[in-house]
Amino acid sequence: MIRVEVAAASGGYPALIGAGLLQDAAAHLRPFALNDRLAIVSDQNVWAAWGEALTAALRAGGLEAEPILVPPGEGSKGWDRLARLVDDLLALGVERGGGIVAFGGGVVGDLVGFAAAILKRGCRYVQVPTSLLAQVDSSVGGKTGINVAAGKNLVGAFHQPAAVLIDPALLATLPDRELRAGYAEVVKYGLIGDADFFAWCEANGAALLAREPAVLTYAVAHCVRAKAAIVAADERETKGERALLNLGHTFGHALEAAAGYSDRLLHGEAVAIGMVLAFRFSTRRGLCAAGVSERVAAHLRAARLPTEASGIASSGEQLVGLMAHDKKRSDGRLPFILTRGIGRAFVDRKVDLGEIAAFLDEHVMPAKAGIPGPDRTNSS
Repeated sequence: MIRVEVAAASGGYPALIGAGLLQDAAAHLRPFALNDRLAIVSDQNVWAAWGEALTAALRAGGLEAEPILVPPGEGSKGWDRLARLVDDLLALGVERGGGIVAFGGGVVGDLVGFAAAILKRGCRYVQVPTSLLAQVDSSVGGKTGINVAAGKNLVGAFHQPAAVLIDPALLATLPDRELRAGYAEVVKYGLIGDADFFAWCEANGAALLAREPAVLTYAVAHCVRAKAAIVAADERETKGERALLNLGHTFGHALEAAAGYSDRLLHGEAVAIGMVLAFRFSTRRGLCAAGVSERVAAHLRAARLPTEASGIASSGEQLVGLMAHDKKRSDGRLPFILTRGIGRAFVDRKVDLGEIAAFLDEHVMPAKAGIPGPDRTNSS
């Protein structure tokens, strides 16, 4: 088992990484149980795949699971589902000291984290991520939230988990499309500040997507260590370092909104397109060589991730309009993560949105090929 300490200013916690960790769930979750019971919030697909195994593991250690299930997908990250979840948690008698486990992908983690943040003015909760995206990124760092009509994650809170338990073996039932979407976030860590890790991705990405256990575990541990270091330096994204984790996300969130937060475009797919756009815009500005941008796009294409924004929005102006509500906007300015090359990302707070709109107009022509359709075997 690999242990990574997340030294957040508001309170540190461990992220434990190891194949088979689910089997020992009772030992790791007992400190957070209330009267030997745990509220396990999961989505219906994850619970169908892994609920019985988790329940059995908890029961073997003398704990009982109280499952609360939500529909899979971004549609669950909204006011109605949040209100229902809070009521369900209160009905189970959860207390500030704990009793709440988020057992799912990024949607479940974000939703449960926000519910824990507002319930009784702050309750402890544990993240047990089941998707690659959640394991390498969203389960660590304490960003929680829901989507509203104006945009993605515009309502939320910083609320760190009490622990993160990451079992890469849970990825065995993750649909291929979800695995690829999570891989975009793996690649991101190389692009923002670690050129050697991006080269590792180029050499090992196919093995990771083939679910080779050692490769998956290495990638997850590397990304969690990188995320932990950034969170320790800039927990609430006030100093700029944590903002680098948004590479591709400003473009990507606008694309998700244009696609209606639907299966048409998964979050990781939107980030993949957004990262390519960030590199190409950097090239347009003379910051980054065109060959570098194409190298990034080529690797993401090799991973069968979308790299083109064509066919998703009607115009660059539409996408810029969707960016207007971005939570990072300040003094009328929206920071963009640009780059001088692989591993050399930086924050630019002086980008003119008119220039962005003109750039995007070159990339939103009708699609020649559709975005991959949803794979519904098992969930994130």
